[in-house]
Amino acid sequence: MTEKRYITIDDTTLRDGEQSAGVAFSVDEKMQIARRLDALGIPELEIGIPAMGEEERDSIRAVSAMNLDATLLVWSRMRADDLEHCRHLGVGLADLSIPVSDQQISRKLGRNRDWVLDEIKRHVPAACDMGIEVCVGGEDASRADTDFLLQVLETAQAAGARRFRFADTVGVMEPFGMMNIMQCLRANSDIEIEMHAHDDLGMATANTVAAVMGGATHVNTTVHGLGERAGNAPLEEVVMALRHLYHIETGVDLSSYNGLSTLVSDASGRPVAWHKSLVGHGAFTHEAGIHVDGLLKDPMNYQGVVDPVELGSAHRLILGKHSGTHAVHQAYSELGLTLEHGQANSILASIRSFVTTTKRIPDHADLRRFYEQLPDAASACRFMEMSA
Repeated sequence: MTEKRYITIDDTTLRDGEQSAGVAFSVDEKMQIARRLDALGIPELEIGIPAMGEEERDSIRAVSAMNLDATLLVWSRMRADDLEHCRHLGVGLADLSIPVSDQQISRKLGRNRDWVLDEIKRHVPAACDMGIEVCVGGEDASRADTDFLLQVLETAQAAGARRFRFADTVGVMEPFGMMNIMQCLRANSDIEIEMHAHDDLGMATANTVAAVMGGATHVNTTVHGLGERAGNAPLEEVVMALRHLYHIETGVDLSSYNGLSTLVSDASGRPVAWHKSLVGHGAFTHEAGIHVDGLLKDPMNYQGVVDPVELGSAHRLILGKHSGTHAVHQAYSELGLTLEHGQANSILASIRSFVTTTKRIPDHADLRRFYEQLPDAASACRFMEMSA
């Protein structure tokens, strides 16, 4: 029997998620989100940027004081002044970020590769001396020269870092290339490697999974994929994809995810799209007649690999333009009404006209009205209500 493989989730909803334009969590919201993430079994949480100021540091201390089971991280530029702000926050790990692509080393910092390596040699030991473990964050790693990346990993490990973060900062990676570069890094280094994906091309989840298959030990996620620009790899997608497609576990239980999802949506002011995978209202909603018929016969006909129960959800059948009479009979049966075949056809016509005009799903009151509009149905409906 093959031994199960486990990957560590380092969720950054409270850091990169909050960096999404216009998003700002209060201290209380940060604490609530951290508590719910911890309750899901997320082993690591990146909770803020100390250099932002005393208010941010206070929020980090507040989360730290909750004594969560998760290991807490902060994000910092690889600079002495930033590192100084990481003291006395109660966190166990800091991501010290530094550009590693020639584009950013030269055009953003006006430096060269040797300077980057010297900074790693200088600042990593300084953080370790503070009692803080270090992840060297390779900003823009996806556009970096591979040979230089190997030098960075070697230098980081020799300086005392436990981990290297491969950041696809501008979201330019694709899964096949991602797996190849990760395999190369893994073959040449035994340091922990963390994948940090951005969704600019819609590939954050695919790139994260590919990185794991290539040898990454840790992955960054955010709730719903919240984050800079198009966002990060969604926590729910990464956990489910690894579990169901590759039998790789994270130790995360999403059965109570709805509460966290609603909390983050409200706190961020970013509602979840109706069609968002796994957690959108439409993710397990079925309308098309052939789908509903198949689902009623056996859920596995149209369920795929994820049971909605895993996310604290359930299949939902709705009536719309593409429904069939089987679904109409089912819906009215749940209302305590039995339809004849001709009645079901008439009501289906009413439903199709209704949704085309109103652009919404009919509710129970609408369905009862359609029934009462049938010839000789109104008196029967009133009789059934009186009998009840």
